[in-house]
Amino acid sequence: MSDDITPFRIDVPESDLEDLRERLRRTRWPEPETVDDWSQGVPLDYTRRLCDYWLERYDWRAAEARLNRFPQFLVTLDGLDIHVVHVRSPHPGALPLVMTHGWPGSIVEFQKVIEPLTDPVAFGGDAADAFHVVCPSLPGYGFSGKPRRTGWGSGATADAWDRLMARLGYPRYAAQGGDWGAQVTTALGMRHPGHLAGIHLNMLIAFPDPSDELTEREQAAMAAVGHYDRWDSGYSKEQSTRPQTVGYGLVDSPAGLCAWIVEKFWAWTDCDGDPANVLTFDEMLDNVMLYWVTGAGASSARFYWESFNQPFLGPVEVPTGCSIFPREIFRPSRRWAERLFPSLHYWNELDKGGHFAAFEQPETFVNEVRASFRPLR
Repeated sequence: MSDDITPFRIDVPESDLEDLRERLRRTRWPEPETVDDWSQGVPLDYTRRLCDYWLERYDWRAAEARLNRFPQFLVTLDGLDIHVVHVRSPHPGALPLVMTHGWPGSIVEFQKVIEPLTDPVAFGGDAADAFHVVCPSLPGYGFSGKPRRTGWGSGATADAWDRLMARLGYPRYAAQGGDWGAQVTTALGMRHPGHLAGIHLNMLIAFPDPSDELTEREQAAMAAVGHYDRWDSGYSKEQSTRPQTVGYGLVDSPAGLCAWIVEKFWAWTDCDGDPANVLTFDEMLDNVMLYWVTGAGASSARFYWESFNQPFLGPVEVPTGCSIFPREIFRPSRRWAERLFPSLHYWNELDKGGHFAAFEQPETFVNEVRASFRPLR
């Protein structure tokens, strides 16, 4: 093991967990919302039930054990320690695959898909579909280091990921991502095409040409963009402009952090009005904990400040696959995507699932990734 790649295990001090419990006990709650739905945010009753579960029943040590079943490392890239889950496939010829999460996600999203991707035979699949899986945590997220200088946006992160894959012994690899992970993956396709077999996105941002006569499907997509901008993007405006300000509350108040994240599980999962219909309280809290125990409220928000005004909108010449889930934030049409991704070779519009595809619909996600990369090996 080289000096800048060191083995890592998650082991949160018990004193940190007791501090969390004490903060939950002493939460200062606001009054209830004045509506009978989620239109003003996460309802008080829901937040209290989830936080009561967090305090009384949630088992972080069990979550640690689940995460620690995967080999993990800290890899120093440009002076910053990046936390990486790296699982090698037992099958010869496996394709290296770097998968990147976004906000408010984490490596927790990928727990249910890593094993089927690395060992498809054990899950009824074909060894020819095997991947070596690399799941880094974004700079400032989870157990990755917190940048102490500006410049760690999506483009710099893509450059770091390319060096990471070379460092791990993968000169040719594939890349997958959603949310900010899709932006990083798109940047990889633009900046390092010679190293990529291809990319797969489960969220992409593409818009119509002014001359387009919109289909009914495309009109619905634009209406969804309008709804997001008016009713669902406040978090993004705050994190992309004043991440430090919002960070104080997110790092200090577990209830505040929980509501800030769980609102997006409600808004962006295919959950029929209750995120617990697709994610258990334990799963939601596993993800929240990767922000809480690492104090990542401000540093994760800062990724927006670094990246928001530097979008990578193509053209991306590497082979590209896209899986469009019905409750995704942005659901562009294929013809919009083809203008940005001229080598688009795989496109599928699913009938179930949302923004956190690997978390919500792991079997479907695995099948989509396999299908997208099958002809590119």
